[in-house]
Amino acid sequence: MKISRRTALTTVAVVPMLESVAGQQKTSMYGLIGRMKAHPGKRDELAAILLESVIDIRGCLNYIVANDSKDPDALWVTEVWESEADHQASLALPTVREAISKGRPFIAAFDQQFVTQPIGGVGIKKGQ
Repeated sequence: MKISRRTALTTVAVVPMLESVAGQQKTSMYGLIGRMKAHPGKRDELAAILLESVIDIRGCLNYIVANDSKDPDALWVTEVWESEADHQASLALPTVREAISKGRPFIAAFDQQFVTQPIGGVGIKKGQ
């Protein structure tokens, strides 16, 4: 398929305009995927603490705590935020700080962490 020069130039001109909506700069979503190890036999307690801390946090679009299917002491946490700033702000909230304090004694290690830039998907409701 051939694309005309005019179509190519129009596309190049329009794409930057899509970055702004109603005069506001569009921000990229921010994602984290991390694996943590609980002390032996403490995974369920750690998971419960993580899950109770994420009720109605501004900017949090998705927060999933999952058991690792191969390691009985490991959890995966997947987070999607409106922005990195929303994630950073959440760390100062009393409920989150309390969960960090309560969970710390159960955590043996953080062994993997990946920062992602989510672009969409089922369960992500942007603009809530």
